[in-house]
Amino acid sequence: MIENLVIVESPAKAKTIEKFLGKDFHVVSSFGHIRDLSKKKNLGIDIENNFTPDYEIPKEKAKVVSELKKAAADSNNIWIASDEDREGEAIAWHLACVLKLDLSTTKRIVFHEITKEAISNAIETPRQVDMNLVNSQQARRILDRLVGFEISPVLWKKVQPSLSAGRVQSVAVRLLVEREREIIAFNSESSFRVTAIFRINSSSGENAVLRAEASKRFPDEKDAMKFLELCNDSKYSIANISIKPGTRSPAPPFTTSTLQQEAYRKLGFSVAQTMAVAQKLYEAGKITYMRTDSTNLSKLALAKSREMIISEFGEKYSKTRQFKTKAKGAQEAHEAIRPAYLDNPTATGSQNEKKLYELIWKRTVASQMSDAEVEKTSITIDMNNSPVTFQANGEVVKFDGFLKVYAESTDQENVDEDRYVIPPVSKGMPLLYDNITATQRFTTPPPRYTEASLVKKLEELGIGRPSTYAPTISTIQNRGYVLREDRPGVKRQVKIITLSKGKCSSETKAEITGKEKSKLFPQDIGMIVNDFLMENFSEIVDYNFTAEIEEQFDKIALGKLQWTRMLGKFYAPFHKTVTSTLEKKERKTGVRVLGNHPETGEPVTVRMGRYGPVAQIGDSENDKKPRFASLSKNQLLETITLEEALNLFRLPRTLGNYEEGEMIVGIGKFGPYIRYKSKFFSLKKGVDDPYTIDAERAIAIILEKNENDKKKIIKDFDGIMLLNGRYGPYITRDKQNYRLPKGTDAEKLTKEDCIKIIESSNKSRKNS
Repeated sequence: MIENLVIVESPAKAKTIEKFLGKDFHVVSSFGHIRDLSKKKNLGIDIENNFTPDYEIPKEKAKVVSELKKAAADSNNIWIASDEDREGEAIAWHLACVLKLDLSTTKRIVFHEITKEAISNAIETPRQVDMNLVNSQQARRILDRLVGFEISPVLWKKVQPSLSAGRVQSVAVRLLVEREREIIAFNSESSFRVTAIFRINSSSGENAVLRAEASKRFPDEKDAMKFLELCNDSKYSIANISIKPGTRSPAPPFTTSTLQQEAYRKLGFSVAQTMAVAQKLYEAGKITYMRTDSTNLSKLALAKSREMIISEFGEKYSKTRQFKTKAKGAQEAHEAIRPAYLDNPTATGSQNEKKLYELIWKRTVASQMSDAEVEKTSITIDMNNSPVTFQANGEVVKFDGFLKVYAESTDQENVDEDRYVIPPVSKGMPLLYDNITATQRFTTPPPRYTEASLVKKLEELGIGRPSTYAPTISTIQNRGYVLREDRPGVKRQVKIITLSKGKCSSETKAEITGKEKSKLFPQDIGMIVNDFLMENFSEIVDYNFTAEIEEQFDKIALGKLQWTRMLGKFYAPFHKTVTSTLEKKERKTGVRVLGNHPETGEPVTVRMGRYGPVAQIGDSENDKKPRFASLSKNQLLETITLEEALNLFRLPRTLGNYEEGEMIVGIGKFGPYIRYKSKFFSLKKGVDDPYTIDAERAIAIILEKNENDKKKIIKDFDGIMLLNGRYGPYITRDKQNYRLPKGTDAEKLTKEDCIKIIESSNKSRKNS
C-alpha cells in the first residue's frame, strides 16, 4: 500500500520532487495530458447540448493511464501536483475524472519553484481543483477546435487541400503578411549624411579629436559637394556645451515573453528552444516556473538578492524594486522567472542550460541593483558661413550600478553609436577639421519580424498568453505559411565624398543591403490564406477581437463569466459565416497576370497551384496546351516580374554530353541540380547559378561528387556496403542502414560479420 501518491506532469519533475518528500511519498508522472477532445464525431463537442465536450484517452496514453489507475487504487492519499497554470489545472481535473477521484477530497498542490521549502509549503496548504481555471482552459480548447475544424474544410475547398487555420496562428500570420507588404511597397530614398572629425589641441599637448554630425542631410551628390566646399572655407567654434547628469535603470526580471526575446538576441535561441531549455531548468529545480507574465519577485527573493548584492558588490549597489507588468492582459498570477537559489550564479547541465541559467541569474540580480549614473554631453559646433551646425554627443558612465552585472539587448542596431567619451572642450574654442565626409545613406523599410519580435508584438496586442507563444510560432512554420531563414542580401553602390586637406575626392564603394538573420518570411500560401480569411472571416483575424477573446478567457478563470455562454455568443455568428463562405463559388488562387510572352504573345500568369506557386504560359482557351513552371525559392507571386517568370521556363536545360551521358540542369524540391546517368548532383549554393552554369563546371561537379562517393565506400560485398557516414562507419543493405557495435574496427569486418550485425539488429527491432 502506498501512503501518499503524488502525480506530476513530467518524469524529470517527478525525480526532483521525490528527493524532497522522503520515503512516505511515491511520485509518478502523467506525461502531460491524459485525454483530449474526441475526433470521431461532431468535433468532440456536442454543440446542441451546451457545448458539452466528449473527451477520450488517446491510444498512446492507454498504458500510462492503466498504471496511474493501479497506483491510485493502491494509495491512501492522492496529491495532484501538475503545473500551476490553466493547462496544469485542466490536467489535474482530467486526472481526477479518469481516476474517479472525489474532487472535494482530492488534494491539489501547486508551487512556483521546485525547492524543499516550496514543496513542503505546498503539502501543508493543499487546495481543491479550481474549476474556474479548468473551465477557462476548456473554453480555449473548445473554441480553438471549433475555429480550426470548421475553417479548415473551407480552406480545402476554396484555396488548397490539406490546409488548416487556427485562431491565434492566423493573427500571427496576418502580422507577418502585413509587414511583408509594407516592405514590398517601400521605396528607398537616398541622402547624404555628413560627419566630421575635428582636431582639438588639448592641455596635455596631445591632439584629441571630436566626432560630430551635420544637422542637415543633403538630397543628392551635387548638394553634398557644394556643402563640403563651403566647409573647406569655414571657421569652426564650439557654440554650446550641455552637460546633463542622467540615470539608466535595469530591466525587470524575466517574463516568458522577455526571456524568449532576450535569449534570441543574446544567445541566438529560437522561441521553442528557449522554452525547452527553460523547462529542463525548472524540472531540475534550478529556476522558478517559466510560463508567466509577471515581473514580481517574492519577498524571500528580494531579501536574498539584497543580501547577495551587498555581500558581493557593496551596499551602494543594492536597490530593492518591485516591478509592475505593463503587458496588455497580464494576469501576474505567478512570480517572475528567477533562479530558485540566487546564491548560485551558475548551473550544471548542458551548455544551453548553463547559458540560459546565467542569463536569468544576471537579469534577476541586476533588477535589484542601483541605477547606473551617467553624464550626457551635447556639443554644438557653429560654422561662420552657414546656418548648418555640427552636433557631437557623448556619454560617460560615472557609476556603473546594475551595468556591473547585466545590460539589456535591443532589436535596434547601433544604439550605442554616440556613447563615447568627449575630450575636454570649452565654449568658444576654435576647431580645425581633420576630414569631413558625406556618405550616401538609404532609407530602410520596416524590419521583418524575428521570432522574438513577433512574440513582443503579440504580447503588446494582448494576443495569446505565455503558454501559447512558442506553439503558435512553431505551428505557422510547420504549416508552411511562414519560413524562418537567413538571406545574404544584395550589393549596391554607395557614393562617398571626402574633404581632406582642402581637397574633395569622390569614390564609390559596394555595400551589402537587405541581409537578414533568422527572419520570418511569409510564403505565398500564407499570404493567400491570410487574404482569404481577411475577406471572409475578418473578425477571426481582427487584432482587437482576438485580444477580447483572451480577456474573456481571463474572466472565466476569475469566475466572472460563464464559459458556455461565452462560447454560444461566439459560435452562432461564426458558424453562419462558415456556411455562407462555403456557398460561394469562387476559389482563391492568388492569380496575377504578368503580361504576354514577347515572342508568342501568349498570356503569362502566376498563381497558387495544387503543389505550390507556379508560372503559366498560355491558357486553356486555345488548342495549345499551357506550359507550367514552379516558382523558385524566395520568389513570391506578388513580386515576381515577367522576365523572372519567363526565366523559369529555361529549365530544365541540356548542357551537353559527357562520356555518353546527357547532362541536364534543373531545379527540384531540394534546390538546383544536374541530372546525369539517372543520378542527381547538387549545385553549390551561392556559387552555381542553374541559368548560367556551363558544361565544364557541370563536369567538375560530377567528378567531385563521384570522388567523394568513392571515399565514402570502405568495402562493397555485393549488395552489402560498409560506408563512412557523418557519424562514423555503418552498414547499408536494401536501403536499410545498420549501426556498428561500439568499438568495432570497420576495416577488419568481413561479409559474414556484416550479415551477423544486420541479423542481430533486425532481431532487436522486432523485439522492441
